[in-house]
Amino acid sequence: MKKLTIHLFLLFSILCGCSNVVSANTDIKLFGKFEQGTLLKGLVPPGATLELNGQAVRVSNSGKFVIGFEREADLTNKLVVTLNDGTQQSRIIKLAPKQYRIQRVNGIAKKIMKPDPKAVARSKKDSQQVRTARNIDSDLDGIFTRFIWPAKGPISGVYGSQRVYNGVPGRPHYGVDVAKPTGTPVVAPANGVITLAVPDMFYSGGTIIIDHGYGVSSSMLHLSKLDVVKGQSVKQGQKVGEIGSTGRSTGPHLDWRINWYQMRLDPTTIVPSMKEAMK
Repeated sequence: MKKLTIHLFLLFSILCGCSNVVSANTDIKLFGKFEQGTLLKGLVPPGATLELNGQAVRVSNSGKFVIGFEREADLTNKLVVTLNDGTQQSRIIKLAPKQYRIQRVNGIAKKIMKPDPKAVARSKKDSQQVRTARNIDSDLDGIFTRFIWPAKGPISGVYGSQRVYNGVPGRPHYGVDVAKPTGTPVVAPANGVITLAVPDMFYSGGTIIIDHGYGVSSSMLHLSKLDVVKGQSVKQGQKVGEIGSTGRSTGPHLDWRINWYQMRLDPTTIVPSMKEAMK
């Protein structure tokens, strides 16, 4: 069993493309960037169960799992594995804090700060569809492969940035924006199934959500064209739509988001840097 676990550990680290690996002399192997907003992939012996900060974590039959940490996640977290023989091991996960861009905007008219009731009602309906699509807990294994950028180009918006309007904090930006002309192809960053495909959401415009498995999903926002439908399986690199400026957008770009269930994570923690990807 020990040799099998080591073999799976090496194979998994290669497939994930993970350079940061932590084992800490336990049967819990972790791969990824240890910072706030991250998505970590991991491996435990087959048949083991897992808890993160007291909450159960889904584990595959071969022992693979993923865990996420939100924008303002605690810097110290506890992972506990229960092996087949009933023994338990724990890992303390230390995350590095992240500094986010904060922009202060003053002098905004009150009528602009107060949203239109019809827009609020429509956005609530859209949000419910998005929540449902992101809450799917499938056993798809796309998440356990190397992710690629769904589009390549200048990064015009980063995860975690926030504007403060007249002293009131706005909603943080939970995606990474890639600025390219309208019509630029957008591809699936990993294998998955389309769980949402709507051409005209109020805020996000043309919107696609892809389930990659184990609670992890990609969202593609502001698309000018959708090439897929709900329920369709897609392969990594397959064209799913085109960049646009639909919804509430100031110019053509792709807003790519990664979720672990309802938790919003930083997409850049699971792909190579844009500079490396464009070589």
